[in-house]
Amino acid sequence: MKDDTGVAVRVPARVRRIVSLVPSLTESVAATAPDTLVGATDWCTHPADLDVTRVRGTKNPDLETIGRLRPDVVLANAEENREPDVSALRRAGLAVWVTRIETLDEAFTSLDRMFRHACRTGRPGWLDLAEEVWREPAPGPRRTAVIPIWRRPWMVVGRDTFTGDVLRRLGVDNLYADHPERYPKVPLPELVERAPDLVVLPDEPYAFAADDGPEAFPGLGCVLVSGRDLTWYGPSLVAARDRLEARLAPGRPA
Repeated sequence: MKDDTGVAVRVPARVRRIVSLVPSLTESVAATAPDTLVGATDWCTHPADLDVTRVRGTKNPDLETIGRLRPDVVLANAEENREPDVSALRRAGLAVWVTRIETLDEAFTSLDRMFRHACRTGRPGWLDLAEEVWREPAPGPRRTAVIPIWRRPWMVVGRDTFTGDVLRRLGVDNLYADHPERYPKVPLPELVERAPDLVVLPDEPYAFAADDGPEAFPGLGCVLVSGRDLTWYGPSLVAARDRLEARLAPGRPA
């Protein structure tokens, strides 16, 4: 079968050992076939009691350690992981399944294919629940937002992102959705001058907090949200909508 990038991946009929290089995919496998997960990155924080070999980060995986784990398949993502690392693993003879996910619908399709063809588990029940939870768009008037992901320099969510699609499904339109870059650097004065209805501040990758972020946007409605709820595709999607809608509710303080 071909992965999301169109590369043919030869996976054994039965998969017993999986290394995941993506936090969302690690959580997904742990919720579906935990006994198969033998390796994950240092950034794979869910589930909290995950006890597997750590293979460094998403951008600098320890390729030798991954090889020694003898995985039947390595799970990666086109945005999270670097192509040179994926290529090196493939040259070492490992099957690497790369996902590409920029929308909720792509997440549901990609995860279904990954589990059926790369993990050999069949479609997990939590994926059906998540798809049902997110099926309908939010009712009511739409609002605009900027979504910073870093400061010093300020960077925001731009075009073609999973984060932007999640917010769109919740009735919130990203003011930088048409920017030519996916994560552009934007001067703070410009962000303030755009006068969005909301400034959505996730706690990852930059850990925005009540005393670190909102003070830069005086007079604007700042909302602190879980980065996991906003950016992770996996079992967290089942409950993420309720949590995000509660945080984004009009009149709710940051």
